[in-house]
Amino acid sequence: MAASKEERARQFLTFNALTGYYQMILEKQRVSEPKKELSEDEAAALSDKLKSLRRHDLVSVTFYDKDAYITKTGMIMDIDFTFQTLTIVKTKIPFQDILRL
Repeated sequence: MAASKEERARQFLTFNALTGYYQMILEKQRVSEPKKELSEDEAAALSDKLKSLRRHDLVSVTFYDKDAYITKTGMIMDIDFTFQTLTIVKTKIPFQDILRL
């Protein structure tokens, strides 16, 4: 009995026996650092930048995530001034965690 094309192709699919391992390695490489407080001038400049942003703008945001700063680049999907969050692709970032735009 001959196997179908799909059944024959299945043998060449990649197999990841270490599911989650690479994510764990990336987490271990993060360098913990304390959250920085913005000065009044820096906070005002950041606020002005946030007000000028529009949906679908392409931005690069440096923000505090858990215990370290990370930079994410992507398209703005939502800016919520009521709940003070900025959504880049699928990442929701609170305004108070943003260091740089």
